[in-house]
Amino acid sequence: MNMKSRLVALTLALGLAGAAHAQSTLRIGLAEDPDILDPTLARTYVGRIVFASICDKLFDIDDKLAVVPQLALSHETSADGKTVTIKLRPGVKFHDGEPFNAEAAKFSLERHLDMQGSFRKAEIAQIDNVEVVDPLTIRLHLKAPFAPLIAQLTDRAGMMVSPKAAKALGDRFGTAPVCAGPYKFVERVPQDRIVVERFKDYWDAKRVHIDRIVYRPIQDSTVRLANLKSGQLDLLERLLATDVDEVKKGPKLKLATGTEMGYQGVTFNINNGEKSNNPLGKNWKVREAFELSIDRDAINNVVFNGLQKPDNQWVSLASPYHMAKFPIMKRDVAKAKALLKEAGVTPPLALDFMVPNNSESRAVAEVMQSMASEAGFDLKLRVTEFATSLNEAEKGNFQLYFLAWSGRTDPDGNIYSFASCKGPLNYGKYCDPKVDELLNKARTATTFAERKALYEQAAAEILPKGGVMYLYHRTLLFAHTPQLQGFKVMPDGLIRVTDLTLN
Repeated sequence: MNMKSRLVALTLALGLAGAAHAQSTLRIGLAEDPDILDPTLARTYVGRIVFASICDKLFDIDDKLAVVPQLALSHETSADGKTVTIKLRPGVKFHDGEPFNAEAAKFSLERHLDMQGSFRKAEIAQIDNVEVVDPLTIRLHLKAPFAPLIAQLTDRAGMMVSPKAAKALGDRFGTAPVCAGPYKFVERVPQDRIVVERFKDYWDAKRVHIDRIVYRPIQDSTVRLANLKSGQLDLLERLLATDVDEVKKGPKLKLATGTEMGYQGVTFNINNGEKSNNPLGKNWKVREAFELSIDRDAINNVVFNGLQKPDNQWVSLASPYHMAKFPIMKRDVAKAKALLKEAGVTPPLALDFMVPNNSESRAVAEVMQSMASEAGFDLKLRVTEFATSLNEAEKGNFQLYFLAWSGRTDPDGNIYSFASCKGPLNYGKYCDPKVDELLNKARTATTFAERKALYEQAAAEILPKGGVMYLYHRTLLFAHTPQLQGFKVMPDGLIRVTDLTLN
């Protein structure tokens, strides 16, 4: 090879190396591995974080909780509240090149409503049918007015999937999801990584600046932070409260915080199989005794250095729907013991307490175990991988289950699926026809005052006798490297990947 040829080859090699170097990859540490990546069938918070990059929705929320258009441009509700007309964004493509249009929107919504095992059905069950008005307009005909509808469409119920891919893959769609988000799915290695890459035909491509995202599930929070410090991650979610000071002091890390819309709580198995046949499941006074044995403020101070917001409700303290008329029950061990005696329980009452495998959940469970033992409860902690714990909960293989809910903008999204008799996330099978009636009325009421009054009536039944004991609302804690620019914590705790850059 002559000198000129060698120079050309060297220039080409340097050019290729430069192109390869220019490829940017954002590495995000997740606290768990998501369940199935199918918006119709999925349940996990970390799954919603991944969906935020691959599956756009009809609507989204902004940092003030206002609904904003995404794949929809606008919506209009009829005077009687029973018809909602939605205008769709033109020029949108799914990752397989298929067009997003009214037929695709109709298909996606009907899939959420009709697919076997759908967890979205309860969220949008008031939709009677979907009409295609024109190629970019759909009309939702409702069984009754449904106040939470648009709020539901800002989450998985509003995610649109490619009809072609969904028909081809059927119930295996979650192994290779095809949506219309800024990134398209590349691969998944369970318990190791999920990889997505920038979709060049994204409708809002000018806001996408990073080529690839790698989501890494790392359950151990200490290991997750160590990976961030060493440069193996760029961003992590659910930083430990006890690590906040370390991140603040570290010159190479940045802290980002917010307040979640959801809650952390304990689900009781009331009527889900053989494991519900015990005094805790069958007698609400025993559940009250358990709550009296717990000190929420002490949990907050011991485990979280006081960073969380203790509460006993399914809506955030910042929500106008929060119900001040139901104060937190103060710890009273003597009263708890008296209630157990009244219920005919001879201590210790041994109970299977299923706890997802992360350090904070384990720490909370251990504090609760210690507190409850003083009143006569013997909690047997069973630490379980998170996705597995959801499957165990469905089967009723628990007596208590430490379970979080990341929250929705409308209170219906925090209670209906958990407390209605046929709610898909009602793992303990709590059922009260009176509560069902109140929750259904709250869905169709048209004013804030009416809805809040109905939720207060429902709370009077749910809080003492229901299937969930609410503990606290989390402060959302994220840590990232200074190289990551444009990140801000959203109220739903999901990571929006548009407008992010890596320097």
